[in-house]
Amino acid sequence: MLPCHDDILFLTKQLVEIESIVNTAGEKEISQAIYTLVSSYPYFIENPGYIMKQQTIADEQERYNVMAFVKGTKKPSDKTIILMGHMDTVGTEDFNHLQEKACQPDELMEALKADDLPDAVKSHLRSGEYLFGRGVLDMKSGVASHLYLLKYYSEHPEELEGNLLVVVECDEEDSSHGILSALKELKLLREQHHFDYIAAINADFVSPRFDGDENRYIYKGTVGKLLPSFFITGAETHVGSCFEGIDPNFIAAELTKQISYNPELCNEAYGETTVPPVSLRQMDLKPAYTVQTALSAYVYYNFFIHSWSPRDVLLKLQEQAEIAFENALKEYKEKYKRFSKLSSQPYLEPQWEPRVFIYEELEKILIAEHGTLFVDHMAHFKNELLLDKSLDTRMFAARVVEEAWKWMSDRSPAIILFYSSLYSPRIEVTGKDKKEQRLISALEKAVATLQPDYSHPIVTRNFFPYISDMSFVAISDDEDGIQAVSRNNPGWGVKHFVDYQDIRDINVPVINIGPYGFDAHKQYERMEMKYSLEMVPNLTNLVIQDLLK
Repeated sequence: MLPCHDDILFLTKQLVEIESIVNTAGEKEISQAIYTLVSSYPYFIENPGYIMKQQTIADEQERYNVMAFVKGTKKPSDKTIILMGHMDTVGTEDFNHLQEKACQPDELMEALKADDLPDAVKSHLRSGEYLFGRGVLDMKSGVASHLYLLKYYSEHPEELEGNLLVVVECDEEDSSHGILSALKELKLLREQHHFDYIAAINADFVSPRFDGDENRYIYKGTVGKLLPSFFITGAETHVGSCFEGIDPNFIAAELTKQISYNPELCNEAYGETTVPPVSLRQMDLKPAYTVQTALSAYVYYNFFIHSWSPRDVLLKLQEQAEIAFENALKEYKEKYKRFSKLSSQPYLEPQWEPRVFIYEELEKILIAEHGTLFVDHMAHFKNELLLDKSLDTRMFAARVVEEAWKWMSDRSPAIILFYSSLYSPRIEVTGKDKKEQRLISALEKAVATLQPDYSHPIVTRNFFPYISDMSFVAISDDEDGIQAVSRNNPGWGVKHFVDYQDIRDINVPVINIGPYGFDAHKQYERMEMKYSLEMVPNLTNLVIQDLLK
């Protein structure tokens, strides 16, 4: 085994001490620090063209990826393994009174001793086996592991057959500008150096799947993630005459009741099941207070997939939205009848019917009715909307749908379903080709070799369960699935665009061997040091050696 514990711990602390919160200047700072560090290694002083700092493409933020590679001399080969990991973190607000120490692990742990901690956190703190702090788990210890291996092989290229390429990317925690930009550079490096990318190894964090779970997981492939969104229109009325209209918030509430936590929307594949969708935002679109009900509401949901395509998800959610709409109208009528009886007022049967449109259906209706007049207007509207820098991709998409809806001749209540954010594709690594078979075999042998040196079970599973940049080095969807994303994102090509062909061009099987710990994105974020600082780099190294031999 490589004696790497102390080196990786030291480097982890160095990285954590640089506050690199996503969408802040810290991302730029940490990329420069990593670039400066790696550039100081003798190998890269001799080969300065083997390290680069790449600015992200079409990004409102100034930030950079760092990429570096070592060419082995044991047996020169085009075979190349990509090691990948992100340098950005989420914010530190959740650390509360200890926020200033969130990125100072030693000071933070000393201060935590005076706090009233949950039992498990207290036990881990006292054990001396865990390191606390923002980014120690997600995922600067994983980046440190990769940088250790890069340095090791830069000092021992004679032990390496083939090539090792490390990508440390920015912006994983928001929009994945980092890895999507890195794809361009990976393609260029392949042309310049004839690299044959045979596998990618990510080092994002792993955690227990449930209380009492002692397994340390390695993942083949990853979950996919969509953000299905719903623009809901009602019939506006004065609140003093509430049954003369229908509140879109009422329909939205029924929609969330139907979709959130619904096990019917869990996607099972290879014996593994996604968690159900849950609402990430629910709001109406009234600009200010009035005594009128809202004209429209907006809600979007997190949605994980293993085997379903983005097209499948649209069809399933269209059906769920129709059920929710029917239920909302049924309850509305029941309450209206009860009120009419109580108030001795006549009941007038509402004439609304459930209407659910997928965005591309709505667009076809409007183009058929208005032609180029509508198309030209919407193109101008989107370009004007771009000037509003306060709008993220999600609100941008909602405003586009809101504007398109104004062109409908029949504006009675309806739900419009669309995508409003990045699609992180699902990846299946099942042994369907020789590259996948070799990677799975190398992983299984590495685990078998090192398991006797570690007291907890190391278990492989098929889908990394969290969002990660793994999604952007391979793709399992067909063209119809990708078109379902592009055709149903109202901001596509203007506010939001992903060149999925870049992903297809790289298309390398990917696994995740990452640090183990608890409470990523929470105030007690911590990683177990033995597994994270010893097992992770050595498992990764065994896979590298096996694949390149």
